[in-house]
Amino acid sequence: MTRLNILLLLAVIASALYLVQVSYETRRQFITLERERNQSQRLEQDAEKLRVLLRTQATHLRVEQMARERLQMTAASPAVTQYLTADGAVSAAAPSAAASKGRP
Repeated sequence: MTRLNILLLLAVIASALYLVQVSYETRRQFITLERERNQSQRLEQDAEKLRVLLRTQATHLRVEQMARERLQMTAASPAVTQYLTADGAVSAAAPSAAASKGRP
C-alpha cells in the first residue's frame, strides 16, 4: 500500500510541476502577444501618420508652390508660349482661334 501511495504522491508532484511550467509558459506567451499587439498598433498609427503626411505633401497647391519656389517655374501663357511648325521653325505668335479651340 505504501508503494501505491508513494507512486500516487510522485504522480501528483509531477502533475503539479507540469501545471506550474505550463502556466509560466502561457503567461510568457501572453506577454509576448501583448507586446506584438502594441507594436502592431504603433506601426499602424505611424503608417496612418505617413499617409496623412503624404496626402498633405501631394496637394495641388503645395506642388504648384514647390514648382514656383524650387524650380522657378511659371504658369504658361500665350505671351511666353512658342509654337513649332512642321518644318521646325519656331513661331512666337499664337495659332488661330479656331485651332486653339480644337477645330481643324
